[in-house]
This record gives sequence, C-alpha cells and structure tokens, in this order.
Amino acid sequence: MTNNESERFLSGQVAVVTGGGRGIGREIARQLAAVGARVVVTARTLSQLEETRELIASEGGLCSTVQMDVLDEVSVSTAFREILEVNGHVDLLVNNAGISGKSGAPWELDTEDWWRTMEVNLRGPYLCSKVVIPDMIERKRGRIIMVGSNMAFWPYPVASAYSCSKAGLVRLGDNLAVALKEHGIAVFTISPGLVRTEMTKDIPEEFVADAEWTPIEKPAELCVALASGKADALTGRYIHSSEHDLDELIARAEEIEGKNLQTMRLVE
Repeated sequence: MTNNESERFLSGQVAVVTGGGRGIGREIARQLAAVGARVVVTARTLSQLEETRELIASEGGLCSTVQMDVLDEVSVSTAFREILEVNGHVDLLVNNAGISGKSGAPWELDTEDWWRTMEVNLRGPYLCSKVVIPDMIERKRGRIIMVGSNMAFWPYPVASAYSCSKAGLVRLGDNLAVALKEHGIAVFTISPGLVRTEMTKDIPEEFVADAEWTPIEKPAELCVALASGKADALTGRYIHSSEHDLDELIARAEEIEGKNLQTMRLVE
C-alpha cells in the first residue's frame, strides 16, 4: 500500500464495499483507500466496521461506515440513501458480503439454512446493485464488482447452497453488464481464490489439503485495477484474481468478446 499522491488515482471517487468489516472486504477497502478513493464500508457488526475505519484512517485513507444487513431491503435502501446524501454519488460498488453456509448433503440440510445462503450471496448483491444503479445511469458512469467463486462452475454437493448462489451471481453480473453497457457502466464478477479468512477456516481439511491458497492482497489488487477503468472493455467477464493476468485479458478483450469467453456458457 502507498499514500504517494502520484499514485492516488481514485481521488474523488466514492467506493462502497459491502461486508467490509473483516477479511477480503476489509482488504479491498484498504487498498481502494490507499489509491485515493473515499471508501464507505458496510456490514452488520458495528465493532468490525469501526476496526476497519480506524485501520484505514491510520494509513491515511478516507473511510466511513454504515451499518447494513444485505438481507433486509429496507436496511439496504436506508443505508444507500445515507451514502448518497453524504457522498453525492457512488462510483464503485463492490458486492463482497457473503456467507459459506452450512455443509452437508443437500437433502440433509435445513431448508431455511440452505435458502439463507442463497439470499445473502445472491439477493444481497441484487438489492445493493438495484439501489445504486439509477444514480450511476443518471451520471452515465460507474462500476460494479461481484465477488464470486470458482465454485460457481463445478458441483460441490457438500456446499450446494454456496455453489448455487455463486453461479447465480455470475449470471446476475452478466445480465447487468449487458443491460448497463449502453449507460457507460461496467460490471465484473471476480473470484478471489481460496483465501485464509474466518469464512474458510472451517472448511474440512480433506477439501483443502492440496489446495493453493491465495494471498488476501490479490483479490483486492484486482478490484483496484478494475476500479481504475483500464479493464472496462472486459465488462461482463469473469476474472480470477490468481489465475488470470488482467493485462493479458485486456490485450485480448476484442477476442474475448467475439468468442464470448470468460463467462458461463454452454460449450459445443
């Protein structure tokens, strides 16, 4: 991280990071603030929000906090109304808030537990995007980043709700990208990779024994790069923070769009 003025290229921009009280969301907020963004961090837990705010302030960044529950449409609407009143606009929305859900065979899980994972991971990003998009359309600019997962593309029976929710999130991002392109708004879905956080600490060892862990800085660095606008030609595309070279994808943007790559699709 750096506070060098020449590298604060997001100065004047407002970035909202949901689920920013800890883990990947906190690191994304830190790195966005380090390059000059005014960061607004949302989460349910006030103590975690305050920890994030104090950390970013200690590093010279600008950060405010708003308590919000992505499951509650009134909470989301109220929070973003406050954010817009205070900041005037939102340039970047990072839909990071999510849960892993309970593990087990799909038919053995409690229905409400299974569905709650779907609601947090898919309905939450939908609600947050829905309330911020009208302002972005009016300004004809903005970016939305969905924090997805590679688990969207493969069956994971012991984590079926999480897998299904992330698959839905990829398609939500696709739909928004197509609908918003004419308004100058870019939408991306990223995978942070397997990062050591509170969410991943309870994964059974047999599932990660041979896994390659991703440093928490990597997905945050990707979000900063996408926030810069240099990858807007890749709107609607899926990008893995540790498996894809963003500059290489940007160089291939025309080919990727023409062949409809980096997305969820049927392959003949």
